[in-house]
Parts: sequence; C-alpha cells; structure tokens
Amino acid sequence: MMKRFAIVLTVVLLAISAFPQQDWIRTGTGLGVEKLRLAVPDFKTPPGTSAELATAFNGTLWNDLENAGLFDMVSKSFYPLQTPGAPQEYTAAAWNVPPPNAAMVAFGSLSADGTNLTVLGWLYDVRNQTSPQVLGKQYREAASTDGARTAAHKFANEIIFRLGGGIAGITESKIVYVCANGRNKEICIMDYDGANSRQLTRLGSIALSPHLSPDGSRVAFSALSGNNWDIMMYSLELGRMVSFPHFGGTNLSPSWSGDGTKLVFSSSRSGDPEIYSVSASGSDLKRLTNVHGPDVSPVFNPQSGAQVAWVSGRTGLPQIYVMGADGTNPQKMTDQGYAVSPSWSPNGQFLAFSWLRRYGPGAPGARDIYLMDIATGKWAQLTHDGGANDFPSWSPDGRHIVFQSSRSGSDQIWSMLADGSQQKQLTRSGRNSEPAWSFK
Repeated sequence: MMKRFAIVLTVVLLAISAFPQQDWIRTGTGLGVEKLRLAVPDFKTPPGTSAELATAFNGTLWNDLENAGLFDMVSKSFYPLQTPGAPQEYTAAAWNVPPPNAAMVAFGSLSADGTNLTVLGWLYDVRNQTSPQVLGKQYREAASTDGARTAAHKFANEIIFRLGGGIAGITESKIVYVCANGRNKEICIMDYDGANSRQLTRLGSIALSPHLSPDGSRVAFSALSGNNWDIMMYSLELGRMVSFPHFGGTNLSPSWSGDGTKLVFSSSRSGDPEIYSVSASGSDLKRLTNVHGPDVSPVFNPQSGAQVAWVSGRTGLPQIYVMGADGTNPQKMTDQGYAVSPSWSPNGQFLAFSWLRRYGPGAPGARDIYLMDIATGKWAQLTHDGGANDFPSWSPDGRHIVFQSSRSGSDQIWSMLADGSQQKQLTRSGRNSEPAWSFK
C-alpha cells in the first residue's frame, strides 16, 4: 500500500511515494531538489606538519559533511591533480566540468607550531564567476587530534549552516547512553559521530534512561540505589553527581522540558506506575496520570512544552499516548502491536518510537523504528527487520535519529537520517543502549 504525507518543518521532511508494504520519507532542506554536489579536497599542509593532525582534520571534515545528509560528496578520485590550499590556487574551470562537476568546493590549509593548530578554510561557489567566495574562516585550536577534530567540526558546521537553510549542524553535539561495565550499567557520553566516548558515572550499579538538559550542563537518569530506583543527576560542569530528591517507590525514565525548567518521569510512589512532573530542582511534584496500568517513558514536546508523549499499558499491550502537559486530553496514538520509547522531533510535530506491529508467537516482522505525524496519525517505517531496534532520539537539527540496535549481534548505538537512510554503527565494543541526543 502506498502512503504519502507532507512534512513541513524546522526539520524539513518531505513526502514521497513508497515501495509496497513500506513507508518512506526524506529529510533535509532541499525541498526535493537534487543534493548539492560538494567537493572537499584534503587541506594542504607545509612540510613538517604532523600527518596525524592532517588525517584527523580531513577525515572529520569529510565525515561531518557526508553525515549531514545534504550533500552529494564528490569522490576524491574525480578531483583534478592540483587542488587548492588558498584562494589564489583555485580555478573554477577545474571543478565545474566532469568528472568532478561540483557545485561547491571547500578547501584550505592547516599548520601547527608545536602548541597551536591553525586552519584556514574557504567555501567557493563554482558556478559564480563574479563573487565565488561563500565562506572564509580561520580557526586556532590545540595542536592535537582533538583540536584538529574541533576545527573540522566548526568549519563543517559553518558550511552546513550556510548551505542547509540556516539550520545549525550537529557536529559539536553530544550523545549520552548506557554503557555496560561487567554486571553494572553506567552512563557514558560521546561525540555525535561515536568518537571520544567516556564514562561519566561510577555507581557500581545499574543506571538507565539518561537525558541531557537543554543547556548541556546536567544528565538526568534513573539508577538502582540500594533496593530503590531513584531519579539521579550528574553535573557535567562539576564532573560529579549532584543531589536530587527521592520520591519513594520505583522512579524511572526522567526527561527534560525544552526550556529546562521541568522534568517528567514515571513513579510507582502511589502503588501504580504513573506519570509525574517536577521542577528542575525536584520541587513542585505533580501527578499527570491516574489510570490503572503501567504508565512509563514520558517525554515533553520540546517545541511547545504543552504536550507529553508516553507509554501506557492501560488497555493491555503498551501503546503510545499523547496528553497535555497538565495531564488533560489523553489520546492514543498507536492501536496495535507493542509500541514503546517515544521521542519528539525538535519541531514538536513528529514522534519516533519503537514498534513491534505484529506481536505474538510466530508473528511476522520485528521491533523497528517508526516515525509518526502527530497531526494526522500517519506513520513511516525507518528500519526494516535488522535485529531489535529501540530507543530512538532526535538530533537537534531534526535531520537525524540515533537508536539502539542488536543487528550486529549485541546492543550497540546506531544513527541514521530521519528518512531511515545512511544507517551507521557508532559503538562497537561492549554493550551500549538507550542513547539520547543533546538539545544542541
């Protein structure tokens, strides 16, 4: 069956027809036009510059731009023999004809003096003969691989912002997740592309459901403390745990409001798992649901703060619901199978979630990531029968989704564009789950 729906966004998602039995959407800011062909030759280096720094910068810049989902990256095998490192070395005639046939060229140079790394970068419009320069930037970072990656992230973000409809890129964003450490589960954090992972908590227990605050200063999560599950808080600014109230019962899956002033979470303090809201400091506790059956995994609409999506088992198998932030007007969004782990798009118009549409022994299909248009209830399937896929989380630009998948043989973190394409594995060692993208 063919399904179509239009998606207008801060995120910009477009409707296209699908293959039979499948629903597909596209993401980006091109409004259906062909992707921009972008050439990115390796930046030039003077003699004596560390090859390690050059490799880190060039590899990171290329990956950032390729991951953006906005560009048709011109293969380096198509480049002319002489590539530019400065404007005086640039010749449009070398780039605007086959085989490169590029629309834009990003080029530059990098050098290191032992302490500092200096990067000069330009972006040129190949087809503009009168005023081709779109960008000209200089960056100074520490002469280290981290410094080289940082400079590449910054330059890539500038290009993405200029050519991607004025939407900031995600190259400097972070992902928090659950990392298994023997029998324990701790909270870890990594760059958006899976690099620079590090462990935050050392509780020697089980920690779940991490979410970064909108300002990126704190991570809220739930953890087993003694015999109780409590909401806990880790300060990235202080590098340690900070106090947060204990509410009694089992308290799980905290999630921030878009303005960072509130949290919603599930608590069994009344005897039945219900949804509660609380201020960022843990005060002003309010109960939002009051129906028999488990209510878990709440998430605020980040755009308006006026809605909460959550999972309820009040009618049997878990389904996705949406209600007002004060608990009013609950609406059931899914009506079959086993649906869990809702995540709002940054513009508040769509939910990503995990859905086993045909639940039961011998039922066909698998647990996959789906996208739903809240206004119409229409949905699109993003992953297709590759292991168990769960815990989707949107990138701050709304063009990507990170999720957990067992397709490689163990639970690992993967990312994809919001149309389901460009699925990439981010973690490979140990067991990693429940990813959550930063707000910016």
